[in-house]
Amino acid sequence: MTDPRQLGGGFAAATHIDRTGAGRYTATIVPGWDIAGNANGGYLLSIIGRALCDATGRPDPVSLTGHFLSPGKTGPVTVATEIVKTGRRFTTATARLETAERPIVVALGAFGDLDEGGGPEWSDREPPVLPDPDECVPVVPREPFPPPFMSKVELRLHPDDAGFAAGGRSGRPIMRGWFRLPGGEPLDGVALLLAADAFPPTIFNADLPVAWTPTVELTAHVRSRPAPGWLRCRFATHFITGGFLEEEGELWDDRGRLVAQSRQLALVPRG
Repeated sequence: MTDPRQLGGGFAAATHIDRTGAGRYTATIVPGWDIAGNANGGYLLSIIGRALCDATGRPDPVSLTGHFLSPGKTGPVTVATEIVKTGRRFTTATARLETAERPIVVALGAFGDLDEGGGPEWSDREPPVLPDPDECVPVVPREPFPPPFMSKVELRLHPDDAGFAAGGRSGRPIMRGWFRLPGGEPLDGVALLLAADAFPPTIFNADLPVAWTPTVELTAHVRSRPAPGWLRCRFATHFITGGFLEEEGELWDDRGRLVAQSRQLALVPRG
């Protein structure tokens, strides 16, 4: 198995996979991609996305849903994939990311080539209105918060949504801001899986008890490969009930084009 540290830093290295047999891969959950010792869900889904792109022979995730079964800790993991159906445009497949001791994520996705898209377009939504990145609030890791994961991405939060760090919540469960990978590392369809889960939880801005919200299920729809530059992102929650919340995400690229959507079900902290 390739040691990701030999590949240099960055997202591509941290999600590197090695094929070990038909539909089987090894990877490493790399230190630093965690929140309180547990790997970020979008990061884990990205490792799966890389394995499924290879297994299906398709370059892009189109839709990928992950169910999170146990925390992802630093160290070696395996990804076992299975093709469900191969069609003209899409291949559907499942994957199981696990250690020798336990399963971590089970996923189902459709994979294709986003360059083959096209057709009529319509929308009643526009990209979120944000100040320039230099006028937004950078998220920088500190002890105990923000977590180490925030050193692996570049986030700039809308000033109206960033006050939670100092106890000044907006009262609206929404997070808006800019996203990119450090060092000019390019974004692709797999990186959009990471971006879909990279922002602080929306509950941080609600007038409710604040704690991290573990992901139960995360679905990402990838619409287009992003243009170079920042992504404009908006995540909003409309229902916090029954011990759960949902987060609906929109990711727009520098062309003003919607490149991905997400929907996440997460646990609400008790008390």
